[in-house]
Amino acid sequence: MTAWPDQPVIVEINTWVWLDELRRRHGADINLGSVPAGAWDDAVPAGADAVWLMGVWQRSSQGAVVAREHDGVRADVRAALPDATDRDVVGSPYCIRGYTVDPLLGGDDALAQARSTLARRGFRLVLDYVPNHVARDNPWTADHPDYLVTGTPEDLERDPASFAEVAGRIFALGRDPHFPAWTDVVQVNAFGSDLRSAMTEQLR
Repeated sequence: MTAWPDQPVIVEINTWVWLDELRRRHGADINLGSVPAGAWDDAVPAGADAVWLMGVWQRSSQGAVVAREHDGVRADVRAALPDATDRDVVGSPYCIRGYTVDPLLGGDDALAQARSTLARRGFRLVLDYVPNHVARDNPWTADHPDYLVTGTPEDLERDPASFAEVAGRIFALGRDPHFPAWTDVVQVNAFGSDLRSAMTEQLR
């Protein structure tokens, strides 16, 4: 691989899908800490600067249920994988319950091993952080509803595509302002100083 002058080259890996393919290929329980050396060679060409492991954080079990029941997701899955089962619909990598590495990927220790492996090979590591929303079953919905954009029963009745009842409260669903709301996540209240402090601590 030839890098562009003065431009970093980042290789994105859909972590969940990649590890699942490796498990099937090798017939073994492979996680981020036990990836065969040859698999790193195949996935990350020489000349890259960093590896972006997309989707390592703990996914939401509620988000997976929402995805399986969503008509649009079901249609997309059927089009891509006609023989798909519920096991293949694991939910969005951006529907995050918590910023610990998902146990099915090996947990935090496995990520630390992957990071060391990449560093020895001269690659940096990039991970996602989602500042806009959290999963419906993120602890903040119960413990810190003030971190989130709340609504009223009237909001839910008026616009059920943009609000949901979670843990006995009404929350606005996460969204990009130019598109319909995402039904598996709730919107953080970025105007709240407590939320900003909590997110800063979470990043640390």
